[in-house]
Amino acid sequence: MKTPTKGPGSGPAKGAGGRGRPSAPGKTGKPEGRGGKLGAKFGKPGEKTGGKGGPARATKATNAKPKPAARAAAPKPAAKPVAAAPAKAAGVTLDVRQFRVSHDDDGIRLDRWFQRNLPDVGFNIVSRWSRTGQLRVDGARAAPGDRITEGQTIRVPPAEEKAPRPDKPERAKRERIIDLTPDEIAYAQEMVIHTDAQAIVINKPPGLATQGGTKTDTHVDRLLDALQFDHEQRPKLVHRLDKDTSGALLIARSARSAGYFAKAFSSRTARKVYWAIVIGVPDVHDGMIDLPLSKQPGTGGEKMHVDEKEGLPARTRYRVIERAGNRAAWVELQPFSGRTHQLRVHMAAIGNPIVGDGKYGGKEAFLSGTISRKMHLHARRIRIDHPDGGHVDVKAELPSHFRESLEDLGFDLTLGDMPLDEEIDTTPTREDEKKFARQHAKAVRKERRGERRGRGTN
Repeated sequence: MKTPTKGPGSGPAKGAGGRGRPSAPGKTGKPEGRGGKLGAKFGKPGEKTGGKGGPARATKATNAKPKPAARAAAPKPAAKPVAAAPAKAAGVTLDVRQFRVSHDDDGIRLDRWFQRNLPDVGFNIVSRWSRTGQLRVDGARAAPGDRITEGQTIRVPPAEEKAPRPDKPERAKRERIIDLTPDEIAYAQEMVIHTDAQAIVINKPPGLATQGGTKTDTHVDRLLDALQFDHEQRPKLVHRLDKDTSGALLIARSARSAGYFAKAFSSRTARKVYWAIVIGVPDVHDGMIDLPLSKQPGTGGEKMHVDEKEGLPARTRYRVIERAGNRAAWVELQPFSGRTHQLRVHMAAIGNPIVGDGKYGGKEAFLSGTISRKMHLHARRIRIDHPDGGHVDVKAELPSHFRESLEDLGFDLTLGDMPLDEEIDTTPTREDEKKFARQHAKAVRKERRGERRGRGTN
């Protein structure tokens, strides 16, 4: 005879050890163990459990003989189970949207799908939906970086209403504050030798640093506020000159032109021409100095030297403009790289230091008599492509001490400005053609004489 199936309340509650005792504190609602069965560890020691180590199931009919009523205590009726209301996550509503992945979106990331199809939903919202389990693909939780395939269904929570942004008061225009005295403003503006919509060129005097440093309060960078004029942006430096070097210094008037000019300097398309008076006369009147340079150890980076092993490449073109016997020479210098103190180190390296450069020339870098002891290095000309087309091509006049030294040494100032290589017209003239023809005819005659001598020998 089969025992009728026990209904709710007629048997012990699961996990109660079979005697109707309440479960141990904290054990109620514990997930099932291996194989989907509740473990028997909550039973009383010595009690038998149904099956191999598993508890007897109270709700399943069994053919086993019921135990005598005398051995089993009357079970207490269990409380009817009440379905717990599901917790509602923050921001979750029942009004969700369903989207099917199209062929065009096959294989893309989920966050990329939102950018394409729901651009109003930002990445931060997508990430929050993913963390809270509201974002699902084919019913499974999904992350923004998951790949999706054609035909999948994307569950998307309803769009969240954005809080209206408070009206911001109109920003007052920032007042331009110039922390310069009237004399400093006038001093800076007097240096300007060229200005246009994109560039300013000043003639920097010797003794004025380009940028500030230790114990250097007055410098070109500080004076740039005086050169803003009617532009909205503050001018920007794009290259520099040594403190004791005078001459043309280019300044950009906007961030756009600063980037353009900086690229021109780094690509070596800009041309800078310097004038210098050097001790002695170089053996080669038109030459190229190709010596790598590096910072000299022990000088704190304040001095450079020629370093064939670890130095950076440095090239300088020089041309002798005029000589004063064997005492001194007036030379033109063109740097084809931008190393610190490059011109000064290179001229000293070939035995012709720049007059007044005691750092690299020592005591021999000074001339006696009326020649000034100041540095005789001047950025005479700068030529660079202009952002709006054409070129910026400006020459800076010599400082007084340099001009006086040229006159004292008897140099002709009209000989200084030599054309750049790209400015030299290489088209052959009529005289060049005649000279070439004479040289060709001479070569032909010489070749024929050699042939006649060969026939006579044979």
